[in-house]
Amino acid sequence: MRKINLGSQGFEVPVQGLGCMGMTTIAGGDIYGKADEKESIATIHRALELGINFLDTADLYGPLLNERLVAKAISGSRDKYIVATKFGFEVDDNEQLTWGFNGKPDYVRKSIDRSLQNLGTDYIDLYYLHRLDPNTPIEDTVGAMAELVQAGKVKYIGLSEVSAETIRKAHQVHPISAVQSEYSLFEREPEANGVLDVLKELGIGFVAYSPLGRGFITGELKSPDDFAADDFRRSIPRYQGENFYKNLDLLKEIQSIAAEKGITPAQLALAWVASNNVVAIPGTKRIKYIEENAAATEVTLTAEEKQKLESIVPIGAASGTRYEASQMEWVNV
Repeated sequence: MRKINLGSQGFEVPVQGLGCMGMTTIAGGDIYGKADEKESIATIHRALELGINFLDTADLYGPLLNERLVAKAISGSRDKYIVATKFGFEVDDNEQLTWGFNGKPDYVRKSIDRSLQNLGTDYIDLYYLHRLDPNTPIEDTVGAMAELVQAGKVKYIGLSEVSAETIRKAHQVHPISAVQSEYSLFEREPEANGVLDVLKELGIGFVAYSPLGRGFITGELKSPDDFAADDFRRSIPRYQGENFYKNLDLLKEIQSIAAEKGITPAQLALAWVASNNVVAIPGTKRIKYIEENAAATEVTLTAEEKQKLESIVPIGAASGTRYEASQMEWVNV
């Protein structure tokens, strides 16, 4: 599989990774429907066989359960995997989410030791700040993350869902290797808010989560009622009521292009992300889909096809926001 550099520090990863979030619950609720641990672990193993050894998890997921599942999957083969995890959503000593943010230096040190234990490893390849703590200067948080690099606990550091201004401030303290944000044909805000521009300027890599629009682009969802009762996508305005059907109309045009190329809409969407020199981390917990996603790395788009796709869903064309109002305050800060 083609490799790509994240940042300017020599960090090389496959052009596609695997998002592990859906393999466990968060605070007792399912994310994308029920998950089976045995099948999830088998999916991680199959991903490695396909050249997808870049795994994305976080202490938020579970909380902590997801890191422990990843630990089971990579046990005995740690050196074959590139592991990224995140911190910043505060998890207390009882392993409960407080739903506050904590980027204080002492919490950074506490979080890394807990993640190392949960993952059964003595180092993390890529350690992200999951969300910015509005009460702690980014310079303080990144300064503490830099200490983890010096201590050998972390190889590279990253940020998630931050603004161009925050990226600049952070990068002055210690080189940032990667910034992660939601990015797909239906979510192109990083192109408009200056994030992609500053990443290019500073030589920082970009990692796209939800490159399939949280499963919407697969075309398997026909109505908002297709979500399970506890599926968190029910709370997302983009997939509610009239917004869902407006976006479905746009998706039908994408599906027709995919059909002409003899590939699935998901593969077309992943090929589009890859064409922007971006690492995609589509999430799945099933072997069937990791195989389908991996095949997308073989798809090449012509300039005409790329332009046509971008004209179907121009920047800002998707109906509805990607998070509910309160959570929109957590991104691009």
